[in-house]
Amino acid sequence: MLPTKTMTETLLIENTPIILQMQPVLEMTDEQFFEFCQLNREYHIERTAHGELMITSPTGSETGNRNFKLSQQLANWTDENGTGIGFDSSSGFKLPNGANRSPDAAWMTLEKWNKIPPEQQTKFAPVCPDFVVELRSPSDSLQPLQDKLQEYIDNGASLGWLIDRKNRQVYIYRPQTKVECLDNPKTLSGDRILPGFLLNLENIW
Repeated sequence: MLPTKTMTETLLIENTPIILQMQPVLEMTDEQFFEFCQLNREYHIERTAHGELMITSPTGSETGNRNFKLSQQLANWTDENGTGIGFDSSSGFKLPNGANRSPDAAWMTLEKWNKIPPEQQTKFAPVCPDFVVELRSPSDSLQPLQDKLQEYIDNGASLGWLIDRKNRQVYIYRPQTKVECLDNPKTLSGDRILPGFLLNLENIW
C-alpha cells in the first residue's frame, strides 16, 4: 500500500491550492476565520466569496526575494509620498463581496485607511485596497491570478498589476477598461493612483 501524502507534502510538492468546501456545514465568522489563520501561520489562507478556503504553502525563496524587492520599492515611494499606507503579502483584507484576500503588495490612501475602526485595522480590514499587485511564481496557474485581479477591481481597486515572471509579461487592470498586457517592460508607472511611482522590474524578472 502506497503512503498517503499529508496536506503539507501535497502543497509543497504539487504547489497547488487545497480548496476546502465549508458551507453549509460550517460557516466561520470573520473573527473565527482570523483566529483560524493565526493558528495556521505556516499556510497562506484565503477565503472566496462563496466561503471556500484556499490553502497554499509559503512561496519559494526566489519568488519571496522578488516580492521583497517589489514591496521595497513600493514602501520607499509610500514613505516619500506620504498620502497612503502600504502592505506586504502577509496582510489580509475582507472585500465587499465577502472574500478574504491577501495580495502580494497593496496600497491605499490614508483617508480610506483612517475610516476603518482601530479594532478592525488590527485584523483583516474590511476594505479593498486602491492598488494591488500579484506576482506569479513559476508554478502558479495564470487564470486564477487573472480572476483574482479582476475581483479586486470589481470590489473597488483602482489599479492592479499581475506580474507574470514566467513569460515576462504584466497585465494591468483598471475599472471599466480592457486589461492591458505589456511584453517585457522595464518599468511600470503608478499612473494617477500612485503619482510619481515607477517600479523598476530589473530585479523582479
